[in-house]
Amino acid sequence: MTTATVSRTTAQGLPPGLRSAQAAVQLPEVQEMLRRLSDHGLGIFMPHMHDERTGDFLSLPDDVTQVEAGLEVSFQPAAEIASQTDRFLPVAWVWRDGMSRPSAVCEMVRNEDGPDDEETSVKHKHPTRN
Repeated sequence: MTTATVSRTTAQGLPPGLRSAQAAVQLPEVQEMLRRLSDHGLGIFMPHMHDERTGDFLSLPDDVTQVEAGLEVSFQPAAEIASQTDRFLPVAWVWRDGMSRPSAVCEMVRNEDGPDDEETSVKHKHPTRN
């Protein structure tokens, strides 16, 4: 499976903005950006959400952030998430209003119980399992 084969066959049912994003992945300049991003452990993603009733793909609104908490994804007002930097770790960014802004975050927990000379570890918050 390559982006070319998947994008051509599946993008047809997407809204225009997401269809355009799928097509852009094939552009040489986007492929070059992807290569350069991968040098830093980063990639490219398509900000999106789904209609709760139909499951249809929707563009992620500028004022909404995708939130992964435990093993569940939700969509919350970006302003509320932005004020909780001690609770959420940004994992995806978009360019809006002349600057990068988080568009997806993971809820995290900090382990501050280690010795004073150890760095605080940050982990993804998982639900407790029996």
